[in-house]
Amino acid sequence: MISRYRMEHPIGSSATPALKNGLRYFRRSLQHAGVAFRVVAFCLFALFIAQANGQGPALQPPPGAKIVNLTRHRGYFNEPSVAINPRDPRQVVVAYQTGARIVYSQDAGGRWRKASGTMPGNYAVSGDVSVAYDNLGHAFLCYIAFDKLGTDEYWGHNATRNGVFVRRSLNGGQTWQRPAVPVIEHPTQPGIPFEDKPYLVADNTHGPYAGNLYVGWTHFTLSQSVILFSRSADDGTTWSKPIRISTQAGLPRDDNGAAEGFSGVVGPDGTLYVVWADGAHVVFTSSWDGGRTFAPSRGIVPIAPPYFHISDVDRTDGFPVISIDPRGGNGAGLLYLTWSDYRNGDVDVFCSTSADRGRTWTPAVRVNSDPIHDGADQFFQWLAVDPVTGAANLVFYDRRDDAENRRAVVVLARSTDHGHTFDNYLWMGEPFDSNNDFIGDYTGIAAYGGRVYGVWTEERPRSSRHQAGSPLHHTVVRLGIADFADAGSSH
Repeated sequence: MISRYRMEHPIGSSATPALKNGLRYFRRSLQHAGVAFRVVAFCLFALFIAQANGQGPALQPPPGAKIVNLTRHRGYFNEPSVAINPRDPRQVVVAYQTGARIVYSQDAGGRWRKASGTMPGNYAVSGDVSVAYDNLGHAFLCYIAFDKLGTDEYWGHNATRNGVFVRRSLNGGQTWQRPAVPVIEHPTQPGIPFEDKPYLVADNTHGPYAGNLYVGWTHFTLSQSVILFSRSADDGTTWSKPIRISTQAGLPRDDNGAAEGFSGVVGPDGTLYVVWADGAHVVFTSSWDGGRTFAPSRGIVPIAPPYFHISDVDRTDGFPVISIDPRGGNGAGLLYLTWSDYRNGDVDVFCSTSADRGRTWTPAVRVNSDPIHDGADQFFQWLAVDPVTGAANLVFYDRRDDAENRRAVVVLARSTDHGHTFDNYLWMGEPFDSNNDFIGDYTGIAAYGGRVYGVWTEERPRSSRHQAGSPLHHTVVRLGIADFADAGSSH
């Protein structure tokens, strides 16, 4: 396929002399050339114009690109999570809110079905979902549930009964066992905390704690926020009493300064590595004993505040995500850390790596490939390192092709050189405007054996004014598939 190139500025009075002279030479050449030469000449000249105007070539789709609509209608759907079964990679499960919903595939994304009965019947609201498969091939769904939120953003004030819960599926995501197992739960009474943003981690290694499940989350009280943690060593049947793993407490508001955004990954020797944000740093700690104890947490990467405003989005953040290439790091695994912030003015996505179990980290590498300081935002990134190939894969929203910085597409970025450089692919090329709707706090991505699945939210209002007013929210959840398994070494 011949690449397409963007030309935002027409050749005219504002064009440089070089462009004008080039255009005159181009026209004269075409008068005496054959058809084949004309095609090649046009492509080369288009590339010359694009580079002269500071534009790069348009992003191409990833190999095997496919887009699937996971929600049948518009509604209040967001914050998806996706997992691949390492025992049977044809099985893929996706969760999204609200409430805690599941769709699954048994044929590597060819067909998708909705699982029933995943939302709790004894709570008014459920969400903040995450999913994982364990080393037995069982699927797990983690979510929070509550009746009513407390004071806006100050969730520990006037909180009602709430908790963190886990459910299990023994058949790849088709059916889910009842009742849900509470990791932590509070009845309604004065002064109770609010548990927020849990994320599930499975130990699928051959290490000493293989099969363990872990979950970490933010514990909001009236006076502070801390990261709590619990583990299960019996296939999710029971969960340990939560322990605090954040050495420094954060502020009590769901905003900059809170301890928030738990993410974790297990190394090949069973070491658990986790990160979150504290408002000024990515914070890191690790456990060498299957989540029983943790090293003191410490800031490892300075970042701009993780909450930031982006035009036409209800709220946005750049929480960190950690993953690992189990074959790197001299046998201990090469850790990857990604996040987004506005250190360059507009919001960019960044990556840092560690080959020494998190002791030291490389300088941040900019993941998105558009020109720096171009005023375009890239946000809501998520990371997955393929445990088979070692390639790092990221999904994020990207506004590089909208001069007004309002309409976003979805980009897949991929590194096969240990995070030094990233190829950018256009995964979803139908730009959408968020229209100040809530599109969630995160996206999701999973990879195995070169096959990559990404999930995200789009705001897609109806065409007519009457339809656009009802329902209030018009979000859908979509899934992208890419397949690098047979694409060749160039990818």
